[in-house]
Amino acid sequence: MNRRYDIDWLRVIAIALLLIYHVAIGFQPWGIMIGFITNKEAWSSLWLPMAMLNIWRIPFLFFVSGMGVYFAMQQRDWKALLKERALRILLPYVFGMFCIFPISLALGQYYNQLPVTYSISPGHLWFLGNIFSYVVILAPVLYALKSNQDSAFVRLMRKVFSHPAGLLIITGLFVGEAYVLKPFPYEMYAMTWHGFTLGFLAFLSGFCLVLSGQSFWNMLLRWRWMFPILGVAGFVVRVILNVQVPMYALVAESHAWIFTCFAFGYKYLNRPGRALRYLSEAAYPVYILHMIFLYAGSILIFPLTIAVEIKFFLLLLFTTAGCFASYEIIRRLKFLRPLFGLKWKSVSESKSSLTLRSKQQLT
Repeated sequence: MNRRYDIDWLRVIAIALLLIYHVAIGFQPWGIMIGFITNKEAWSSLWLPMAMLNIWRIPFLFFVSGMGVYFAMQQRDWKALLKERALRILLPYVFGMFCIFPISLALGQYYNQLPVTYSISPGHLWFLGNIFSYVVILAPVLYALKSNQDSAFVRLMRKVFSHPAGLLIITGLFVGEAYVLKPFPYEMYAMTWHGFTLGFLAFLSGFCLVLSGQSFWNMLLRWRWMFPILGVAGFVVRVILNVQVPMYALVAESHAWIFTCFAFGYKYLNRPGRALRYLSEAAYPVYILHMIFLYAGSILIFPLTIAVEIKFFLLLLFTTAGCFASYEIIRRLKFLRPLFGLKWKSVSESKSSLTLRSKQQLT
């Protein structure tokens, strides 16, 4: 099966948006209520792009994760998949819970002059725990679908998702979840039943959309301009006009942005390159580490008497540089690689091993 580079790119972009969003929280007055270090002076203009992002960026990551599992299954049986996901997801999750999150927590407590305490929690790594749970729970269903791709059900699914109206089924499931669990605010995903259930639906939907095959992607290309138009319309009503929209409108806007990313990603990003190879591997360690450097940078930068806009960009630069400098160390130390979700061997090492074995076989 051909590798889908656009999905790799979208995963990288999603992690980048998460990092930027978390930096921006430090410049919002409500940031301290969710445990962030906040600057004394807020940058209110940041709220506009944040409000656009916050209803779809996390569901989007779950969609992408479900798509990624589809490709991971192609050369693995269920036992191999669970073993691989345990090493790539569960191990960094547990390691991060005891060795990464406590550092960022202590930094936040230090800055806010609170007692330095710790109770077991994944912190920002809650996403990994959800993903591993979905793989374990859904493995029988996913393999049943994969093994019966010519079944009447899968053929019907391909037909349904070859038309944009078919996406209303997915949106309807999310609307049902929202009305049953009644989350407030809707964007409160971390360590909530709303976040777990929404993630479950997004993960399964992402898998099914890829399973639907080329007809789904062709449909996205044909209708690609419809999705951003719907997203912009929902955003204007909700934020610009400041209208209290119903839950179904939030879900519809969220999905409009998500399918916009998939449509334009498929059209423009489905190509390999050195930058993608590097960033695709770096994304996972960056996600795991970013809160440490975000909080350390906040402690150093927020007391400075400079413009709030300059503080934002300095903090973003500090966080990004710290994460990538750490990644450069991690990727070179084999005992650290699996703790940050990387394979024991790097891509270049694996290619060198394959080349060496091929030469040995030829001689």
